[in-house]
Amino acid sequence: MFVTLSHPALRVGLARTIWARSLATATPINEQIKNLVNEDKVVVFMKGVPEQPRCGFSNAVVQIMRMHDVQFKAHDVLQDEELRQGIKDFSEWPTIPQVYMKGEFIGGCDILLQMHQSGEFIEELEKVGIKSALLDQPKEDDPKDK
Repeated sequence: MFVTLSHPALRVGLARTIWARSLATATPINEQIKNLVNEDKVVVFMKGVPEQPRCGFSNAVVQIMRMHDVQFKAHDVLQDEELRQGIKDFSEWPTIPQVYMKGEFIGGCDILLQMHQSGEFIEELEKVGIKSALLDQPKEDDPKDK
């Protein structure tokens, strides 16, 4: 029997399980990363910095954060090879960028994009006390706005 992880919530659930399991292996870099993922409500490990992302996937994550007006702490993994490999080992997730909310691994670019498109990202933001700026924008089909 094969389980398909096509739904973002299933992949996020799997990622969270993997993340929790990975905490069991404490190394100096894992301890440093554990502190980093908990330093702010939203933390992104990316290639480059928000003002100048160095890959399209990191840029997409930054753009989603900007659309929602989310303040986040960013770490440029290109500046530290130990951090770059360490975050992959920590989450047991092979790609960068990686997004954490209140210390919990949410996923990478594809998962964040799917969550954004489905509206699930707004719900996740609310869980950590952040109101998405998209909630303040009038809906295009709302007749009272015409």
